[in-house]
Amino acid sequence: MWKHVRNIVLIFIVLALAGVWYITRPDVARLPLEAVTGPTPEITAGRAQIFPTIKVADVDRWKSGEAPVTAPGLVVERFSEGLDHPRNLYTLPNGDILVAETNSPPRKSGGIEGFVMKWLMGKAGAGVPSANRITLLRDADGDGKAELKTPFITGLNSPFGMVLVGDTLYVANTDALLAFPYTEGDTSIAEKGKELTRFNAMAPNNHWTRNLAASPDGKKIYIAVGSNSNIGENGIETENGRAMVFEYDIAKDKKIPYSVGLRNPVGMDLDKAGRLWAVVNERDMLGSDLVPDYLALVEFGSDYGWPQHYWGGFTDARVSPPKPEKREYERRPDYALGAHTAPLGLAFGFNAKLGSGLTEGAFVARHGSWNRKPVSGYDVIFVPFPKGEPAGKPINILTGFLDKDGNAQGRPTMLAIAKDGALLVSDDVGNIVWRVRAKN
Repeated sequence: MWKHVRNIVLIFIVLALAGVWYITRPDVARLPLEAVTGPTPEITAGRAQIFPTIKVADVDRWKSGEAPVTAPGLVVERFSEGLDHPRNLYTLPNGDILVAETNSPPRKSGGIEGFVMKWLMGKAGAGVPSANRITLLRDADGDGKAELKTPFITGLNSPFGMVLVGDTLYVANTDALLAFPYTEGDTSIAEKGKELTRFNAMAPNNHWTRNLAASPDGKKIYIAVGSNSNIGENGIETENGRAMVFEYDIAKDKKIPYSVGLRNPVGMDLDKAGRLWAVVNERDMLGSDLVPDYLALVEFGSDYGWPQHYWGGFTDARVSPPKPEKREYERRPDYALGAHTAPLGLAFGFNAKLGSGLTEGAFVARHGSWNRKPVSGYDVIFVPFPKGEPAGKPINILTGFLDKDGNAQGRPTMLAIAKDGALLVSDDVGNIVWRVRAKN
């Protein structure tokens, strides 16, 4: 009798383990990344997951003399190294470069979610305290290397966005927009920033970055604020003032929603015509083929659908309430950047000097996936704008961030065009700012 009971128990254990394997097994992409890249990506049925696919490249940082692989006709060099988790970059009029050495504020979420998030960040090389400073890099002799690396503003709170308007430098902490007086040539600012407006940084404060861009006339500042969740699961009250781009009127000292329904807009830049564009990280846990991250023209009053819809009207059945009445008013993104590629950096090429084929379009840094199998991103690409709009397939600019064993030697993060026309790329795992230039 006990033998039969033991066998029954063993059968139940095997079935339970099989069930756990079934619901936690990783979802493998059924489409090549190219199929979900470009103006008309293939949008398949979602494969909702109870547990997300987790596939993060282990970190094995660059050794001396190692570097990413460039497109033909280009050269990559180390502009500055030994930085502390460098993220956003900004080029000042005199050619100095500002780099935000920053990371997420301490996570207050506990339980399984908090544990998993902490583990993922550590595995991806992002589990480090925020340095909370902006550093100035200066290449005074023009040799392509910054001989000066000095703290510019310290004591910040997970800073990210930076933009200069006149003699005022605006800096976005995770919880507030600050204004600092700036004089050309300064190597530090000691004054305490003036707080202009605050942002929702309610815990767990997922998508903590706040990026900035100025309008062509210098009267408005655009502020990108990501969501506090994947699809609103942390409660709608935590999403007030999030998943949108704000417009801040400097003279009126007032901000208003400019474009909404953007899950996590990060990189922003203006094209040659002065139009605002952003790269956006879309939702997770619908499988390795969904949803494509994207590049979008950010227009006043536009709604990109988050959290109820994606890619111009596809419904996410996991979200409640569904709000189908919104669909006809939502805008479709302009260019898919692949599923889960995590695009962060964006820089238009009209001021770059990397060759005639790399001016009419935008450079995009794809930071790299954590929940797609196989991994995607980990590169810098160029999206052509042949007639002022994104079209065709992207061109690889920097690859090789993953070694032959699939380990991350670095991760491309944010972009800036230097005064001399070189492309600067921050690498928050390698702790390097790379400089890409045309071959002499």
